[in-house]
Amino acid sequence: MLRSMGQRRVTGGDEDPRVVELRTAVSRLRRELAGHPVEFVDRGIAEDELAAMDAMAVGGVPEVRRLRRSLLLVAGSVGSVSALTEGLTAVRRAVELFGEAPGGVAGRG
Repeated sequence: MLRSMGQRRVTGGDEDPRVVELRTAVSRLRRELAGHPVEFVDRGIAEDELAAMDAMAVGGVPEVRRLRRSLLLVAGSVGSVSALTEGLTAVRRAVELFGEAPGGVAGRG
């Protein structure tokens, strides 16, 4: 598969491209977080939630509500670390590919 910007992993025909995008973005942010030299209070929360997001994606199409909850926790944990902004944005965009959770999670303002 090709992507208009950057690279995308070539996958089997049955894998949901949204899941591939999510796993790629989560993996990238996990690597960036692991390589970030400064410790911060909520780093463990971010690491745990990124691991949970990856596990959800490995299992197939994740539950949107849980995915969004994890995204909020990651954003709250690393949101002030400017070096991680690009990776966090990629994860947010990947989560948005799954749409809104049933029951109407309010959109961004």
